[in-house]
Amino acid sequence: MKNNPLLLFVICCAIPLILAYSALKLDWLPTAITNNGEFLQQQVKYENWPQNNHKQWTIALNYSNGCTTPCSEQLAALNNLYVALGKNQNKVDVAVIGEVKAANSPWKSIDAQPNLQPASLYLIDHMGLVVLEYPFKTQPQENRLVQKGLLKDLKKLLSYSRSS
Repeated sequence: MKNNPLLLFVICCAIPLILAYSALKLDWLPTAITNNGEFLQQQVKYENWPQNNHKQWTIALNYSNGCTTPCSEQLAALNNLYVALGKNQNKVDVAVIGEVKAANSPWKSIDAQPNLQPASLYLIDHMGLVVLEYPFKTQPQENRLVQKGLLKDLKKLLSYSRSS
């Protein structure tokens, strides 16, 4: 080996490449996910998102025209989600996508998007990109678990943004 340093160099470079290739091909990598929401199949971005928005994230409810009871339930849950944020309320905004039928809704309204599911909750970043979807569940207990998952994801994202 002392006489042939080029061979030693090639072996030292080839071993990590072979291990990486085999890890990818043989599915040795962990497949666990840590987010509770679902990533969207196609990118949805609000082009006219306000650039002076100092909030890092926005929780948005898609309140579409044909949605009645599920949207009303989710609208009532938005207030609970906002209260559950606690000290992070100044970092998170709450909005309703589309026209709100209830006149006493305190949340701001943003333009409707055709690609979004009615009565679902969405997490939107500060640049207007819709990142995660939290679909509406008809069972109240399942829906509360979805909302808890949204809070868990949001708190994780806020702690990541604080550390970077």
